[in-house]
Amino acid sequence: MSDEPKPAARARVLAARRSMPARQRDDADRALVAAAADLVRGAGSVAAYVPMPGEPGGPGLVDALAAVVGSLLLPVLGLDLDLDWARYDPAVGLSPPARPGVRLREPVGPRLGADAIALCYAVLVPALAVDRTGARLGRGGGSYDRALARVPAGTPVVALLYDGELRDALPVEPHDRPVTAVLMPSGVRALP
Repeated sequence: MSDEPKPAARARVLAARRSMPARQRDDADRALVAAAADLVRGAGSVAAYVPMPGEPGGPGLVDALAAVVGSLLLPVLGLDLDLDWARYDPAVGLSPPARPGVRLREPVGPRLGADAIALCYAVLVPALAVDRTGARLGRGGGSYDRALARVPAGTPVVALLYDGELRDALPVEPHDRPVTAVLMPSGVRALP
């Protein structure tokens, strides 16, 4: 566990991402998309996320995953900051952000409920960084920590990161939910 406050850790990672040259980010995103698609290829149902600009996976992640799994569930942010889920239909696409101040694009279609994530073969999550114990540093809203509490033990929970974002230690709080692996352009790494 790190003594660094979470806001400082977030600021450091976000600054590094902003300073990444566009070509390097594009190359990293292409590698992540290909590796993520290979990781879940043939799975019946997978939960994932829609990358915001500058997040690992980039704009190609969602369609690449949808092409190789039976059903791709994407998050819908509730007013309470908890996550509901809906199936992604590539023919329909994503809605623009639903509320002022929220940058997330969401799937169009019926909501499946917060517990839908529990039925997935694997869960791919965003992260700013992950440490070697599986502690995940998110953006601070707690949405994914609440959602991951519903994921059964044994389900792979994989955070997509850029190289250099796997750290020795991160600040951890009691509500934080760990991931089981990280996927980076340089490869996948299982965590304890």
